[in-house]
Amino acid sequence: MNIGKLQLSGNLILAPMAGITDLPFRNLCRRFGAALAVSEMISADTSLWGSKKTQTRLHHEGETPPVAVQILGATPEKLALAARINVDDGAEIIDINMGCPAKKVCKLAAGSALLQDELLVGRILDAVVSAVDVPVTLKIRTGWDKQSINAPTIARIAETSGIQMLSVHGRTRACKFAGEAEYETIREVKQAVSIPVVANGDIGDEKKAQQVLKFTGADAIMIGRGAQGRPWIFRHIAHYLTTGEQLQEPEPRWIGDLLLEHLDALYSLYGQQHGVRISRKHIAWYSKHLRGAATFRRKINQVEDTQGQHDLIKDFFYCRGSGEKAA
Repeated sequence: MNIGKLQLSGNLILAPMAGITDLPFRNLCRRFGAALAVSEMISADTSLWGSKKTQTRLHHEGETPPVAVQILGATPEKLALAARINVDDGAEIIDINMGCPAKKVCKLAAGSALLQDELLVGRILDAVVSAVDVPVTLKIRTGWDKQSINAPTIARIAETSGIQMLSVHGRTRACKFAGEAEYETIREVKQAVSIPVVANGDIGDEKKAQQVLKFTGADAIMIGRGAQGRPWIFRHIAHYLTTGEQLQEPEPRWIGDLLLEHLDALYSLYGQQHGVRISRKHIAWYSKHLRGAATFRRKINQVEDTQGQHDLIKDFFYCRGSGEKAA
């Protein structure tokens, strides 16, 4: 699949997730077959960029290309400036967030709140596309609520503005992450435009990925929560789409080794103290399918040092039989 003049290696994409898709996680997912991994959202308000959190999100040294940066805001001029600065810093794709349902984001008329103002959507997209010479992509939801589903209209505005790829999460803002994602609207979006369309929402295994691609006609799928603690999901889906065969889940010791590698990258990026705390959610996701995971999590969440995390992870993952699952 192409995004403008950029050719991707496949049609599986890691969704941007705040607090999750940092550089270590993006690189892991790329290694296992994600053709694109979009950064955590970065505010278009450049006055906030001095914070340690934003500086970490702006860190791309050693990232597997293409580098895709997602920006968030509600003002065309600020978004255009943020896009230019990020391109100057190495971004090869700019993604605009019009899908975040978080209350604190929507209160600022950003994220999915923008779907209520189609004229402003057009002005923002025109401004950002005109500001940079790299492809600009857009991520949206199906609408603000079930009474105002307007994703096909937004898609046509996006295509007219020069957006090179559109990702659609199959929920409204009002739905947040409750209930099940629907794909009928994504299919309508695909039929409404000629630019690449990416289907997103509740794609957690190989069979669901195939079903969504077939039903929507989408050019690609975007995986978010399904990759948490399971970055190898991209390899499994790609193999299934190509061969129709499901790969076996990896053994606990292999998962433990991968988790330790992931944690070391987190310690390097965030520093040991903060890295230990950031690591806890990833440890929970990697271990949740194994017997005794709840007890393990309670124990490791009390640990405040890197060596302690490593020791407990080895004790938990290394002493298990082949194919062991959660009780």
